[in-house]
Amino acid sequence: MKPIPLTYADAVPLLLYLAAILFVGFHLRRRMVSTDAFLLAGRSLPSWVTGIAFVAANCGALEVMGVVSTSAKYGARANHFYWVGAIPAMLFLALFMMPIYHRSRVRSVPEFLKMRFGEKTRAFNAACFAVLMVLVSGISLYAMAIVLGSVLGWGFTTSVLAGAGVVLVYVFLGGLRATIYNEVLQFVLIVVGFAPLSFLALREFGGFSGLGAALPAHLRHTWKGMAAVDPMTATMDGFGTVIGLGFVLSFGYWCTDFLLVQRALAAKDLPAAVETPLIASVAKLFFPFLVVVPGLAAFALFPAELNARYDLALPQLMLRYYGPGLLGLGITAMLASFMSGMAGNVTAFNTVWTYDLYQAYVAPGRSDRHYLVVGRVATVAAVVLACGTASIVLRFNNLMDYVQLLFSFFNAPLFATFLLGMFTKWATPAGGLWGLVAGTFGALGHYLALRAGLVHYGSDMTANFYGAAFGWGVCFAVTAVVSAFTKRKPVEDLDGLVYDGKTGAAAHEHARLGRAKWLAAAVAAVLLLLNWLFY
Repeated sequence: MKPIPLTYADAVPLLLYLAAILFVGFHLRRRMVSTDAFLLAGRSLPSWVTGIAFVAANCGALEVMGVVSTSAKYGARANHFYWVGAIPAMLFLALFMMPIYHRSRVRSVPEFLKMRFGEKTRAFNAACFAVLMVLVSGISLYAMAIVLGSVLGWGFTTSVLAGAGVVLVYVFLGGLRATIYNEVLQFVLIVVGFAPLSFLALREFGGFSGLGAALPAHLRHTWKGMAAVDPMTATMDGFGTVIGLGFVLSFGYWCTDFLLVQRALAAKDLPAAVETPLIASVAKLFFPFLVVVPGLAAFALFPAELNARYDLALPQLMLRYYGPGLLGLGITAMLASFMSGMAGNVTAFNTVWTYDLYQAYVAPGRSDRHYLVVGRVATVAAVVLACGTASIVLRFNNLMDYVQLLFSFFNAPLFATFLLGMFTKWATPAGGLWGLVAGTFGALGHYLALRAGLVHYGSDMTANFYGAAFGWGVCFAVTAVVSAFTKRKPVEDLDGLVYDGKTGAAAHEHARLGRAKWLAAAVAAVLLLLNWLFY
């Protein structure tokens, strides 16, 4: 693909954006005097900030380039990543899990596992999560490299290093607070930068009906024509989509991934923490119009060019539709989304490394200043390691296939652990540990069997869905069996860690929590309507 010609008008929004995010980092650097400020933003932010940051943290390479390329490859079935694979889990997190996270006052997801199941479970999850964050950070760098290579003609390595350098500066200086504030800015840029793309594509095709007529029948519909169970030949089937994506992968990601939970934990009180994923779910309802529609248009316009690399769909569309000025805004929105994703991964990594690995096992009992230095060093290490993992994505022609594969290893089994840990009192520490280990390696074994040709699926995505369901099932079963023969924790030690219908809210907070339930009900109603309208 030839570099996209940029004018001075295109350079203005990009330069303004880079100046803004670096300014935020420099402005906040003097406030980063403790680990609580650097790693948790002081638990002081309002819900509208954390809610936007919650959705923006997901609006990285996974969201923008990933879903555009996925809709170009799998068609309108990509709507499932929102209407099945995101919003139900976000509502569940808000109403049932956030009160438990908040009451326990944990600083991270692995720390909750320590309180519920013990140190060994915490250590295993923290190590897995650190690996996951480095790998997913590499995806964001890869996406940035694709954009910079398309725009400026830079080589892959040069583009990776340039993108990593900018992210490193503002995260190193401003910590999680700078990351969250920049995520708010990045979310606005994403919406403003990509809305014209969908509008122009629909205008060229004469609306949704015209775009649908330009697509093959199997790419036009969200649900229609989907087989109930057909993993061997279907690109997506009903069981894999509802169970593998909608239940296992979705709940495993939205409810247990510390990258997202960290935003809600930064909220100033319990109602703000509960409102955080609810505010994000409202935005998620309509994101398919920003990212799925362009992917469908890309397939209709240049299918031959996308066969080898579906990740080129977004740059190709911008070259077609965006003129001077608007092209610069679109490029800025893309880079903003990738930096948002990477910065979120880096801040999650440095928190888990500092609290759940270094402080817990390497050097306990040191001063807060010492751990602040360690957090900054971990930030640098995460960025350097991500530069090395960016090239792995080149092995896949659609980065969403790669992302869901990673989540099937690390997040899918973890949700079974959390489900039993938060909602039963009989799951034991030994059961939690061995279930999580067995589920993780079970999902990995499923993938190795796939690569060896021992199992077959209709598409890489279907393989990911079934692999996730397999890993979750193994974790659930092993946890249950081991728990039946091992010692439980005393009931009094589970107070605040297991769901009991109580929120622990103060009297003045109950009204806000009641409004949150009504908001969740409204989001669920709109969700059902959208699935019906675009069936």
